[in-house]
Amino acid sequence: MRRLGIIGGLSWESTVEYYRIINEEVAHRAGGLSSASLILASVDFSLYSERMKAGAWTAIGSSLVAEAKGLARAGAEGILVASNTMNRFAPEIEEETGLPFLHIVDAAGRAIRAKGFGKVGLLGTAYTMEGDFYRGRLHEAWGLQTLVPEAAERALVNDIIFEELCLGDFRERSRYALADIARGLREAGAEAVILGCTELPLVMKEGDIPIPYLDTTRLHALAAADFVLGL
Repeated sequence: MRRLGIIGGLSWESTVEYYRIINEEVAHRAGGLSSASLILASVDFSLYSERMKAGAWTAIGSSLVAEAKGLARAGAEGILVASNTMNRFAPEIEEETGLPFLHIVDAAGRAIRAKGFGKVGLLGTAYTMEGDFYRGRLHEAWGLQTLVPEAAERALVNDIIFEELCLGDFRERSRYALADIARGLREAGAEAVILGCTELPLVMKEGDIPIPYLDTTRLHALAAADFVLGL
């Protein structure tokens, strides 16, 4: 079994889900009392949130690289960042550690292609929806076209994530609002909607509307289980 280093706490609400899914999957596949060999670096999300608001992305990248190097020194054989937005620093982390990086966009792209979809909607933080690192990789590596909501809806999704979900506050009216936005993406031509924030699957569930949701937390965690088991 290979040892995986995880940078979590971004936020801890979804990191809990990673730990559960990875270990459930490893136990299911390996049997008996098997569990995953993991090293977790859980960071203070408030510092990262403040830097995101200030646009201090260089400082964020430096901090994540430092965390990844610490995991490498502790014996990690691969690195996973338990966040969609923070996967924007995949190239730096991979280069600085020399370790395989389990990219969340690849986990999503692989699942989308397996289902035969070519055009998908993307929900996530404003940084994920508006930046190129996520949509660009979906296009370049997986040949996918990505749709995002209009500016006002992007702002609403971002507020729900940071002001509610990351605080463990799951409001029914917000779930309905998110479903309405996903429905709009379907009407614009999306064949499925990527839940491109690891907190979104905590409140958006398959079957809310008649369009498939792609749970990036679960897909990423399953890719992690594959890595740990050497698959």
